[in-house]
Formats: sequence, structure tokens, C-alpha cells
Amino acid sequence: MKKIFLSSLICVFAVAFAHAQPGDFKPMSVEDRVKIAHLKIDSAFKPDATKLVQVDSVFAAYYRTQDQIRKDLFASGERPDFQVMREKMQPPMDARDTQLKAILTEEQFGIWKKDIEPSLTPRRGGGGGRRS
Repeated sequence: MKKIFLSSLICVFAVAFAHAQPGDFKPMSVEDRVKIAHLKIDSAFKPDATKLVQVDSVFAAYYRTQDQIRKDLFASGERPDFQVMREKMQPPMDARDTQLKAILTEEQFGIWKKDIEPSLTPRRGGGGGRRS
């Protein structure tokens, strides 16, 4: 009985370890990220079809630009400084927000900034270590 339990436990850890390899991360495609933004904006505001097409276009352009900036910053093979990355990402974010302001009402844009935009930002899980 102990052998069965032990071998089952080893199998569970082996599977968990195999799935937790750091090189396995694959970023979401532009289309998938646009789809998520589309669903969140659609469920929050119920805009008409033409506005949704405009919103999709804004997000597609933004995500493509964001991907290109990341590609350029990581081209050296080293992880870029957080502040440098933030400075490079700010202009496309500002352009996206300007375009969204033209599509959404002022109230909708406020809801977008306060509630929806933070939910689209991927958060990394906290690793081990002490936090103070």
C-alpha cells in the first residue's frame, strides 16, 4: 500500500514539475487579447456594432505595437530595465486612450480606466521568499 501511495505521489510531482518549466510560457496572440478586451467592453457598455469594430481596431493596433516594443527591448537577450520598458510603453497607451476617448462617452471612459483596464493587465503570481 505504501509503494502505491509513494509512486502515485511521485507521479503527481513529476507532472506538476513538468508543467512548471520556465521556458513554457507562450504569450497570448493579438487576436486573443483583442477578443478579451472586446468581451469586457461589450459586457460593460453594450456599444453598437460599429463602435465595437472601432474598439477592436484600436486594441489590435495597440497590442501589435506593444508586441513590437517588447520584441525590440528583448532583442539583446537581456531583460530590459522596468523603467525603460514603462517609458517605451507609455506613448502607445496614451494613443490608445485618446482613440478610446473618441469612441466611448466620458462616463464609459472613466469606467474603462478605473475598472476594465486594470483587469486586462496580466499579473504575475508572487513567488516564494519573504515579503515585508
